[in-house]
Amino acid sequence: MSQTRTAAAHHIVWDWNGTLLHDIDAVIAATNASFAEFGFAPITLERYRELYVVPVPKFYERLMGRLPTEAEWAVMDDTFHRYYWAAADAAGLAEGARELLRDWQADGLTQSLLSLAPHEKLVPLVQAHGIDRHFLRVDGRTGPSHTTKAGHLVRHLAALEGAGVAAERTVLIGDAVDDALAAAHVGARAVLYTGGSHSRSSLESAGVPVVDTLADAVRAARELAE
Repeated sequence: MSQTRTAAAHHIVWDWNGTLLHDIDAVIAATNASFAEFGFAPITLERYRELYVVPVPKFYERLMGRLPTEAEWAVMDDTFHRYYWAAADAAGLAEGARELLRDWQADGLTQSLLSLAPHEKLVPLVQAHGIDRHFLRVDGRTGPSHTTKAGHLVRHLAALEGAGVAAERTVLIGDAVDDALAAAHVGARAVLYTGGSHSRSSLESAGVPVVDTLADAVRAARELAE
């Protein structure tokens, strides 16, 4: 098989929130709205990035000193999503995202999108940004919101096997330590981007490449997939 044909096996699984979609302002506003339901003080972006973790109830535990009860979690989760989705339509793509998706596809390489955002909300938003044509598959979360990405990535890659996508030639680009854990779970690689939910120091704890731009993320993905 030629080098060109081998390169075609390279695949990126993109995260959405905080990675392709620059929605951190909407996330902070929605988080603070959910905190206000219980009288918690607003959180800053810096503090959010220091403490954020998936699954999300663990994040609230770091802030509250205990896990929220089921009733508290239900209220927080509902409030967050109500405020977040009211603002999400105004969020733009991350700098250079559109061009990077186009160029990766133009090089004969494949990519897909996997998010923990609800599937029924995710798909129309991706379509509204006009980038759905660049992906072999777009999958959002089905089931409860207090989950990690690993199981979803297993199912996502299984659905892509027919397209020749293999975990060992796949790089997941995301903005959370959970993205790196999910990639390791399936035998893929990961590159983490600092423009979303985590501080650089927390991302570096995952032991994978950490970058400040999506252009650097794609460059790192090319190197990892070789």
